[in-house]
Amino acid sequence: MITTKDFNEVDDILDWLDEVPFDVTRKRLYCADDLYRGYEPSSDALADKASYDSCYDGMTYQHYLLMGKNAVNVNEALARTLHDYGIHMALDAFLTDHAGRRCIGVMGGHAMLRTDPMYADIVLLSKRLTEEGFYMLSGGGPGAMEATHLGAWMAGRTRQEVNEALEMLAVAPSFKDNGWLASAFSVIRRFPQNKYVSLGVPTWLYGQEPSTPFATHIAKFFENSIREDSILTMAFGGIIYTPGSAGTMQEIFQDAVQNHYLSFGFSSPMIFWGKKFWTEEMPVYPLLQSLLQAGKYKNLLLSLTDDADEIEAVLKSFLAEAPTQ
Repeated sequence: MITTKDFNEVDDILDWLDEVPFDVTRKRLYCADDLYRGYEPSSDALADKASYDSCYDGMTYQHYLLMGKNAVNVNEALARTLHDYGIHMALDAFLTDHAGRRCIGVMGGHAMLRTDPMYADIVLLSKRLTEEGFYMLSGGGPGAMEATHLGAWMAGRTRQEVNEALEMLAVAPSFKDNGWLASAFSVIRRFPQNKYVSLGVPTWLYGQEPSTPFATHIAKFFENSIREDSILTMAFGGIIYTPGSAGTMQEIFQDAVQNHYLSFGFSSPMIFWGKKFWTEEMPVYPLLQSLLQAGKYKNLLLSLTDDADEIEAVLKSFLAEAPTQ
């Protein structure tokens, strides 16, 4: 029997769901205009921050911090769960419309500067792959992730235009610099496009790192575990590992487990870009090779290269071998 107290509790839940700053009934992926609705770039650092704090993404992040990254309030936990469920369903719909074997993940450091030569290399490779009919996937943040989506955004344009975009972004090399977000929107206005897609999957757990507006489709989650698993699962066409740190290492071994067990019926390429980095600075590649040769890992399709042409060839060869495109 439902009592008056029960009805009051339901009313309290509905009031909470209605008052949170994020959309608990959302059934489609975000785009930059959705996340940054209300943001007005400013050259004044304080005004720019205040504007971000008042936009959808900023208000959601401040609310997230206020309520705690691990929500102890039941109503808040429910609100976040409903939101993430809707984003998960939207991702499923996206994958239905986009061939999984053409989805290429790029993993790498969030701290990579826009002025780093590797940043430009990622931009150019992502641009090439997008033009070849692949679509790019990343964690949707700054650094190597942003470079991935910038490359997809600039697909179909000239190298001179890419260089101009890089120059425009160089005014704020780090995501910690004033103007990082504003300069990205300046590039978007300078080079508008609606032909090419890319998918970013960020999280409010790392809300101090802005989500790149260059991703045309953004699946932003509260629960980072769901987000991490989604990124590695959806990159059916292979993953390119660029220099990174702890987060990238976690992704490597999580991906290796999926490939080892053929969790989705096949193994996808694991491409390590940067021979010196992956064999000397962070020698995970020789470790994986050794474990593979010893039979501790199976089914890993490993590549190590400094050559973007070789990366493209590996990905195209894997796609050609697929039973369906």
